[in-house]
Amino acid sequence: MSEIDYTVRTSSRARRVRVTVDPVRGVEVVVPAALARRQGRGARAAAAAVAELRPWIERRQAEMHSARAAVAARGLSVPYLGGTLRLIPEPGRERVHRRGDTLLVPAAGDRRLVALERWYRRVAHAEIARRLDAACAAAGPRYTRLSIRGQRTRWASCSRSGAMSFNWRLLLAPEPVLQYVVWHEVCHLEIMDHSDRFWSLLASRWPDYKAHAAWLRRHGAELVLAV
Repeated sequence: MSEIDYTVRTSSRARRVRVTVDPVRGVEVVVPAALARRQGRGARAAAAAVAELRPWIERRQAEMHSARAAVAARGLSVPYLGGTLRLIPEPGRERVHRRGDTLLVPAAGDRRLVALERWYRRVAHAEIARRLDAACAAAGPRYTRLSIRGQRTRWASCSRSGAMSFNWRLLLAPEPVLQYVVWHEVCHLEIMDHSDRFWSLLASRWPDYKAHAAWLRRHGAELVLAV
């Protein structure tokens, strides 16, 4: 059985040992600083966590491999809410401009990725705000603020004050999946936990939520511009 390569990072904010599998950083084990200060304890805890989670890590690595293949197969195109936008590189261009089903993008690959992410972040606010406003109008509760972010580990969040945060990468998913995440967070305006009451409320407002949540679990690693 081959060894799993991993790196260890110490965190003063971590309360427990945590293992993540990232397309860029690979397998990373986060160890609480208090544990790492005890001679040898941090390294042993990291090794034990990797051994215990080996089946999950290997599944995640296989998913990352599939995600790389899926992203590479796009060529000069990007997904957008279930459709496809064709990329047209233009020398000298700095910003992305949409023209129908095409995106005029910078010619240089590194500049293109930066410009594309900026474009997605910009249009994500309008796409998500429109759906969020409609859902709140139908449900009753109101949110207080909307921000667009690029979180690595979550798709959206709702604070107790009603502040909403959504991941711009949701625009790379089919439109019903984005709608599911919107309704998930709108339901949190009424019920902050994930109790049976919450899931019953979500089911009443978005009956297909289980299928869309499953889609995100299977394909979430593919919702990137490059791997």
